[in-house]
Amino acid sequence: MEDFERPVWASWAWPAAFGALAALFALLPVLPIGRVAPIWSLLGFALLVVGVVGWAVMRTRLQRRQYEERLEQWAKAKAAADERLRIARELHDLASHGLGTMTVRAATAKLADEDERLIALDDIERLGRRSTTELRKMLAVLRDPGAQAPMRPVDSLTDLPDIVETARRTGIEAELTVDDLGEVPASVQVTVCAIVREALANAARHAGATRAQISIALTRRGFAVDVRDSGPSPGWRPHPGTGHGLDGLRERVALHGGTLTTGAHEDEFRVRAELPREDA
Repeated sequence: MEDFERPVWASWAWPAAFGALAALFALLPVLPIGRVAPIWSLLGFALLVVGVVGWAVMRTRLQRRQYEERLEQWAKAKAAADERLRIARELHDLASHGLGTMTVRAATAKLADEDERLIALDDIERLGRRSTTELRKMLAVLRDPGAQAPMRPVDSLTDLPDIVETARRTGIEAELTVDDLGEVPASVQVTVCAIVREALANAARHAGATRAQISIALTRRGFAVDVRDSGPSPGWRPHPGTGHGLDGLRERVALHGGTLTTGAHEDEFRVRAELPREDA
């Protein structure tokens, strides 16, 4: 599992059963069929054949169940490793950007007057606090090795149109509205995209070719993400997922001190998140 090699399905039950049946037919001439009534001989032979086939069927089902369990464990482990790799890249970007900016600001302050140095120190402190907060939020996810959240971090809010376009390919008539949000921390952008992606994925699984409204707005408390779908399309049969998607979003939103509410709203299904701003 450490090298994430995908399990391979293989069953030896049927080859063994065919071998046993071949041996029975090969021994048929020497079996004491003529010593007992033909009906009992045929019945006994038929029971042997049915027993071998039944054993092969039951053994194959057991091996299939074990294979599916290994495959599920492999998928979870690989998803967790891929997720941590993606977050590690985010950490690198956050650290390099914050530290690089502070380094440049400190270097330019050396050649400035006293007032400019004080301003530079304020900027360095602000950047340091922000970078520390961002790193702490990311590390909180990495510390939990058993997290089941299927998070797929994206780079920034500029990837939202691609997420919506992917949903449109599944048949969802999605409309995206993004207000002027000002400066949005990198970790908040990642979480906003994760919320939109998971909400649209849920709509595709549970409602089919439905309509969805996605709005991202700036409120007095912070950033509000609201995704609504108009309910299942006629004749649609839901296709449930793993059941951990919304739980994962709640954990991720909680890292920002925000709230996530989901459920029916009039004739719609709604996913709404409130992510507070640091200055609020």
